[in-house]
Amino acid sequence: MTSSSTNLFLSALMFATGVGIPIMAALNGKLGGQIGSPWAASFILFLLGAAIAGLVMMFAGLPQHGWFAASPIYYGGAVLVAFYLLSITYSAPRIGVANAIFFVLVGQIVMAALIDQFGLFGAMKSPLNATRVFGIALMLAGTYFARRVA
Repeated sequence: MTSSSTNLFLSALMFATGVGIPIMAALNGKLGGQIGSPWAASFILFLLGAAIAGLVMMFAGLPQHGWFAASPIYYGGAVLVAFYLLSITYSAPRIGVANAIFFVLVGQIVMAALIDQFGLFGAMKSPLNATRVFGIALMLAGTYFARRVA
C-alpha cells in the first residue's frame, strides 16, 4: 500500500469508527435499560468485546514482545475504555445520544490538540498555530450548533 492509499484507508477506518460511536451509545443505553442495569450492560459488552478482540488477535498475531512488555502507563488506556463505556451507557439514555456525544467530541477535540501540541504519550508533535486553533474553534462551534435544540 502506498502512503496515500494507507492514509485513505486509515481515514476511512476512523470515519467508520466515528459513525459507530453514536450507534454504540444508543445500543448500549438500550441494552442497559432492557436488562435493568447500565453496569451489567457494560460488563456484558466488555466480555463480548474481549472475545471479538481475542479472535482478531488469533488471526492477526499474538504480541511480539510479551503481554506486559510495555510501560505500565500505557495499560492505563484500559481504565479510560472502561470509563467511556460505563459513562456513555449510563448517560446517553438520560441526556440523549447527541448531547452525550457532543460532550465526548468536545473533550476529544481539546485533548487531541493538547496531545499533539506537546507530543504527550509519545505522539507526533504538531504545534498549535492560529490556523489550527481557528479550525478547532470552528469544529467546537459546529458541534455545538449541530446538537442544539431549536
